[in-house]
Amino acid sequence: MKRGIAAVLVAGLAWFVSHAASAASFSQVVTTESGKLQGAAAGDVLSFKGIPFAAPPVGDLRWRSPAPAPHWDGIRQATAYGHDCMQKPFPGDSAPLATEPSEDCLVLNVWRPAAGGAKLPVMVWIHGGGFVNGGSSPAVYDGSQFARQGIVFVSFNYRLGRFGFFAHPALSRETPSGPLANYGLMDQIAALKWVKRNIAVFGGDSRNVTIFGESAGGISVHMLMTAPAAKGLFRKAIVESGGGRAVAVGRYLRAQASGEPPSAEAVGLAFAKSVGVEGEDAAALAALRQLPAEKIVSGLNLVTMFGSTTFAGPAVDGKIVVDEPETLYRAGKTAHVALMAGANNFDIGFSRAHSMDDLVAPFGTAPAQQVLAAYDPDNTGKVNQIGMRMAMDQMMLEPARFVAKTLSGQGRPVYEYRFSYVAESVRQKYPGAMHASEIPFVFDTLHAAYSDKVTPQDEKVAQGMNAYWAAFAKSGDPNGPGRPKWPVYDAARDALIEFAASGEAVPEPDPWKARLDLTEARPDQSASTKPAGDR
Repeated sequence: MKRGIAAVLVAGLAWFVSHAASAASFSQVVTTESGKLQGAAAGDVLSFKGIPFAAPPVGDLRWRSPAPAPHWDGIRQATAYGHDCMQKPFPGDSAPLATEPSEDCLVLNVWRPAAGGAKLPVMVWIHGGGFVNGGSSPAVYDGSQFARQGIVFVSFNYRLGRFGFFAHPALSRETPSGPLANYGLMDQIAALKWVKRNIAVFGGDSRNVTIFGESAGGISVHMLMTAPAAKGLFRKAIVESGGGRAVAVGRYLRAQASGEPPSAEAVGLAFAKSVGVEGEDAAALAALRQLPAEKIVSGLNLVTMFGSTTFAGPAVDGKIVVDEPETLYRAGKTAHVALMAGANNFDIGFSRAHSMDDLVAPFGTAPAQQVLAAYDPDNTGKVNQIGMRMAMDQMMLEPARFVAKTLSGQGRPVYEYRFSYVAESVRQKYPGAMHASEIPFVFDTLHAAYSDKVTPQDEKVAQGMNAYWAAFAKSGDPNGPGRPKWPVYDAARDALIEFAASGEAVPEPDPWKARLDLTEARPDQSASTKPAGDR
């Protein structure tokens, strides 16, 4: 009898060991709709990188909607990033690419807990870079810390510059029913559709997806929030320094509104002419598709894009971008999802003011004394500094509050933040939290940004922010034990949480309310006051 029990125990142990081994092996191999993938383990996290979510947009697929990814036989190695999208990198980028840019770039990456699990919440990151730079490979975008929080994390590439945002009469004739112009946004939607179809094999819940992005990635979130083509692809959204009013800023596919920028097609024709391609027929389009990728880039990046007459960026095309987000938010034509939104206390903005009169003129009938009291309380008279504050409020901070106020008024749970913390090693260099400086804190990837100069206080701020973001992705509420309570936004209290310079998370009524009220009232602030054009 004892021998029989022993035999059973030995057999059971053998079964357990064999199945545990196969389970461990299986945990690094998944089967997607295109084929099997071999990932990589790093401690308690598994990652799968360079996964095609669409066909390479090269040759005849340049300037077309993303096509399905090809299938492969056997097991594809998914242990290294694929190419980031074609671009001209610029010196000093705080999120430098880890790959060589290429036109063959429509790939994504997945991180998940090594311990497994099913129906885990999913976060999908959309990188910034002005729609001309960036990618999913920078080390600060590593998703490991989110995976450790019990999340399946996804990042992806989308076409940039003239590859991603381009219009031409020949393209319109080729695909008269569209969609047109916004190919980079089409890539984003294709990636989200891939997530919906495939994320379950990584342990993710396709019904609990949070999209989030910063700068151009945050602007993209606004466009996805208001894009009919993205309906049902996510349940929650986070916008970091993504504005929230106008994104195409009056640019339409075919027509130019009075006083607004040239149409996307006009910009495309200007680019074609600049590279020696004339005409609006199929031959012209064929010639453009045969241009080397470097010729399409033509030096375009974040440094050179301002004032460019040959790059359009996103345009209102009527299919993907149906109108400015501000207009659609006001009308309630947006995804009914929970939202987090905010910006940094030394964020981006562009001022052309040269005098105190230049500073106060855009505020219309608001008394100059009131404007300067809000924006220059210490009476410094420093035009450049005051102009910077006004410009960042107009571009980032007030639009974030506008979105919070508008969507919360429509019954959506909204949480607003302001990031004011500066890493201790660079405090003497920067007067506040610069544009994009929150990213390594949100991702808890400080060492990728600050190397061995990370301090315990820096780490505390990063751990707290990463926990807030992860909690929101799980439930739509960023709050949790051990953290100051982040209040739901309501216009009456106008409260947010500030990740303060002290390192503390401080829930408070917005201390810059007077500034933002003045900016909100500027005659040039609302897109709804601008003339609409024929698309």
